[in-house]
Amino acid sequence: MPETSDVVELILQDHRRMEDLFRRMRSVEDDRGAVLREFSDLLIAHALAEESKVYPALKRYKNIEDDEVEHGEEEHDEGNQALLALLEVEEIGGDEWDEKLEKLVEAVTHHADEEERTILNGARENVSAERREELGKAFREERERQLRSGCGSVDNVRKIVES
Repeated sequence: MPETSDVVELILQDHRRMEDLFRRMRSVEDDRGAVLREFSDLLIAHALAEESKVYPALKRYKNIEDDEVEHGEEEHDEGNQALLALLEVEEIGGDEWDEKLEKLVEAVTHHADEEERTILNGARENVSAERREELGKAFREERERQLRSGCGSVDNVRKIVES
């Protein structure tokens, strides 16, 4: 896949990566604990980068609804709560794991689908390619900074959920 800095494309790439990680977390042939750790880091870094670098900028565009952006933030909270519930399951692969994983998949998939249809389509239609590149660079830098910090640890996810 060619390197891009377009914020819409970067967010879409993360969404596709999350879908792949969901498949791997369902697979008994994979190291599901390791995949969950990778997923947790990606989800938290992705959401924090969107909320700090992308969403505030998109609120300035008249054809991107503020309530869609705020709804996206609410759905991040729901995804974080579902992630924490899965991270706190003691037996990977047991019934409780499967149940919590499916709740996480549902929350994140719902959010990604809505975000792609509303916010990202709005950004593609109403934000210049140059501005999407600028936002993409800021998004990527913040996401990488969060990933380096170990943002997906159970303790950090718990702090985010409790705040």
